[in-house]
Order: sequence, then structure tokens, then C-alpha cells
Amino acid sequence: MRSVLNVHRSILGQPWRWRGLEGDVCDDGFVADDLVTRILLARGCPREGLAAHKAPSIREFMPDPSIFRDMDRAAERLADAVMAKESVAIFGDYDVDGATSSALLVRLLRDLGLAARPYIPDRQLEGYGPNAPAMLRLAGEGATLIVTVDCGAQAFDALAATRDAGVDVLVVDHHQCTTQLPPALAVVNPNRLDEGEGAAHGHLAAVGVAFLLAAALVRTLRARGFFAGRAEPKLLDLLDLVALGTVADVAQLRGLNRAFVAQGLKVMARRQNIGLAALIEASRLTRAPTCTDLGFALGPRINAGGRVGKSDLGVRLLTTQDPEEARALAVELDRLNEERRVIEGDVQAQADLSARAQDSRGCVVVSGRGWHPGVIGIVAGRLKEKLGRPVLVIAIDDHGVGKGSGRSIPGVDMGATILAAKELGLVSAGGGHAAAAGVTVAEYAIPALADFLHTRMAEPVERAREDRALLVDAVLAPGGVSPLLIEALEAGGPYGMGWPAPRVAAGPVRIVKADVVGNGHVRAILTGDDGRRFKGVAFRQAETELGMALLGAPPHRKLWLAGRAKLDDWGSRPAAELHIDDMAWAD
Repeated sequence: MRSVLNVHRSILGQPWRWRGLEGDVCDDGFVADDLVTRILLARGCPREGLAAHKAPSIREFMPDPSIFRDMDRAAERLADAVMAKESVAIFGDYDVDGATSSALLVRLLRDLGLAARPYIPDRQLEGYGPNAPAMLRLAGEGATLIVTVDCGAQAFDALAATRDAGVDVLVVDHHQCTTQLPPALAVVNPNRLDEGEGAAHGHLAAVGVAFLLAAALVRTLRARGFFAGRAEPKLLDLLDLVALGTVADVAQLRGLNRAFVAQGLKVMARRQNIGLAALIEASRLTRAPTCTDLGFALGPRINAGGRVGKSDLGVRLLTTQDPEEARALAVELDRLNEERRVIEGDVQAQADLSARAQDSRGCVVVSGRGWHPGVIGIVAGRLKEKLGRPVLVIAIDDHGVGKGSGRSIPGVDMGATILAAKELGLVSAGGGHAAAAGVTVAEYAIPALADFLHTRMAEPVERAREDRALLVDAVLAPGGVSPLLIEALEAGGPYGMGWPAPRVAAGPVRIVKADVVGNGHVRAILTGDDGRRFKGVAFRQAETELGMALLGAPPHRKLWLAGRAKLDDWGSRPAAELHIDDMAWAD
């Protein structure tokens, strides 16, 4: 793979390489395709699929829901409940994917004339997923059907107790499964080990699976003549929820997920969902939300309820029909998000100290008594980015029980590793997917778990790190970092996990001024030989090699910068800036 700008070792010790460009270079050295086409091809889009990927639509990417195991059985049982007006409960996880999945089914069933009850467990008191006391309480209150969303794949005991109480359970999940499935009437999960054609959609978030169930349900009711005297619900109007849950759960934005997000953003821009409209206002967004807004503005606020407040605030916001209630809930979630930031900062500082001695481990495991379990996933993600290796952060309560949240790097499957630890008895509960997982572990067992994770993950981590390179899509002169460029790049989106935003290398430039702002961000004013200036920001890099190199660069030395070109629209006139990932000396 050819290097970019002859950068074989950057400040961060990595080569810069073209992302999939070699196959698109003609004999005369010129690239035959336009920039957007090159971006799509470099992300694995086949040439015959370029038109579909440039304008991803539901019609083009939506599979027949019946290809998934148990989908038709789940749709038939849910249709029975709608027609008989049974008491239905939706049991969801306390994160954004769980909240949006729950809200989608509650809103759909409401449109079908059935008032389903959402139930979100308390993170600290009940923990993740279905628990027998809550499920039996729902049964005792009259529920004859419970649908679990974004959870349930590992809830063997809770679902067995619910079955024994005579209540049907449908599991709608996307987390990795073992060979044994929980005792439910139907388990709809593209990551079942016995899944056939549906396994190609294993990258779906739970809200995407819930949308497919919604489509199967409407089709089943249509076949039964249910809509002879009433209008069918507009499923596409629910895509704003699907987009939010998909992006916030960091699901890979390829295939159907790209269509979900692209079309969902259009729905969200119309602000039809009263709760989402209030949340957008509370987030101080004055334009149509983007993918970045879903992941960094809206998603964290929905999550804040489950992390440091009441776990059901998110689903209440997303299902309310009362504008006043929506505004009050959005303001409360905004306040809780600020509270979460403070708590997160305290845990992050302690976890950073503990992690410093483990930077050569296959998996970094840090733990602490009194750490808030609602922020450990965020802290794990921050440490993973800083250390470039998998991280598990464990909060230990007063009874010596640890709740852990892990994040992994590309090429290293954390979910499968946690399931292996569970089978060996190292953790009492656990599961997840390749990029993220959760565990429940006794405090005394943490050292053994840490050793197991190191032994199991060290080799794949080193392979992944050896293959590490900074992938670049385009090289620009300083004047090329412009709003026009950013507008052109957006045509290849939406971008996210599995469909990375384009990275550009810009320069050569000199640093006019560099300083530290905010929470350890390095801000730099950069200029080229032509006198064109632009701003660069290296987020949370003040104490890293990259940050110190930017702050200490001599004013006469030229350098190349690599990062994402973004639009800074906070001022009166939008301006382009570069979010810096790496740098290399140009002389």
C-alpha cells in the first residue's frame, strides 16, 4: 500500500496510507473517478452499487423481514395481541438503543390501537436486561405478552420464570448469542449462531431489528384484513428513532443502516416527533441534526436518564404526545447530562492513573469502589481511544460486586471474549458485541478476569496494532480546507462506524499560534505558503505526543496535518476547520 506524502512514521508513530486508492489510479497517474465515487469505493461499495449508495433508500436496502429466524412467529403473536387488545409490555435496555427500540414499538402499537407499556430497568438497582422480579411483576399486573428489546439474548433464568408464569416473551435483540437460546416464544436476532440469510444484517442495532419486526407486523395485519376500515401506520415516520438508536449505539453504517440513517435524518429534520423536537431545542441546535449531532448531542442526553437519573426518561420523552411534558423532560435530560459530565470527569481521572501501568496489556482492566456505573462505558471508550487497545472499566459497589463496561478496537471481538469468560465462570453475567460488552463480576475475581482477557486478547491486539496505519482519502493545499470541500464530502455520507468520515492531509503549513482550550483540547491557527489560514483542533490531546508537538512546534517549521474537515457554524459566517488526528514534519 503506497504511503501518503512519504509519511512512513508520523508523530504518533504510524504510516499514512491511501484508503483503497491504488486500484482507482490510471496509468497516467490521475484518478479517474470523482471524489465522492472514490470515497464510496474505498469503503467497500461495489461499482455496480454506486448509485444506490450515493442516495441510500429503504426500498433499495430493506430485506424481506421473513428471512430472519422467528420473525414471522413474532409478527403473528404480536398481531394476535393487537387484534385481541391484549396487555403488552415492552421491556427495553436503559441506553439509547433500548429507548428508541421501546419507543418505536410503543408508538407503532399505539397507532394500531394498543396502549403498550414500556418498562426500563433501573441501572443500579436492577442491572442490565430482563430480571425475574420485574418480569413477574409485569405479569402480575396483567401483561400477557412481553417484548424485550436490545436485551434478552442471555436472560435464561428471567425468561424461564416468565414462561412458567404463563406469559409469552418475544426477544428482539442484536447482541451475540451462545449455542443455547433463552426460553422465549421467539428470538429475533441476526446474531443467532443458527441464523441463515439474516446473518448478513448482524451489524443492525436493536432498533433496526425492531423496525423490521414493525414491518413484518404491519404486513401480517394487512393480510388479516385489519386495515380494511383504518389507515395503515406510516412506518417511515419512525425512521428518526431508528437513525438515533443506530448512530448512538455505534452500529456500522453500511448497507441497511446507511439507508436507515440517511432517511431518518430527513424525517428528524421535519421535527414530527414532539419529544425529539424538544430535545433538539434543549441541545441548542438551530439547524437540521447531522450524524455527529446524533452521536454527541442527542444520544448522550437520552443516555443521561439511564446513567445518572431515572432510566425511563428517554422513552417517556420519545413517546409523549404532550409538548409541555416534552419540554420539561428535555430540560431535565439536558441537566442530567451536565451532571453526568462532572461524574464522568472524576472517574476518568482515577481510571487514567490506574491504566498507565497497563499500556502493554492485551486488555486494560481498571476498577474502583464508588465509581458511578452509569459513566464507565464512556470512560472505557475514552481510554480505548487514548491507549489504542481494548479497555474494561469496572465499578465496584459496597457489596463487592463489580459492573463492568468494555470497549474494543477494530479486529478484536470483545463480546465473544466476555462470553468465553462467562462460560469459564469468571463472570456471573456478561455479553455484548464485537466493539462493546458488559460484565458482572465479583471484586475478588477481577484479577483472574484481567489475566484471562490479557491472555485471550494479546495476540489479536498486537496483530491489529501492527496493521495500524492512518488512512487518508485526499491531500489538500491549505486553501482546500473550505466549506465547499466539506459540502462535497458530505455527499458520500452518512458517516460513522464502519463507514468512516473522509480523512484529509493538508499542508504544508506552519503554526501561527497554538494553545490549550476547554477540556484539554489543543487549538491551532495554521497558515500555508499562500497565506491562506484555517483553524485546527486536536481534541483531548493536550497531554499526548500529538498535543505537545503542536504546542511546541517552532514557527518556522513546516508540517503536514491529517484529520477530518468540519464546518464550524457557531459564528455568523460558517468556516472550515480541521479536527486533527495526526501530524508529520514536512521538512
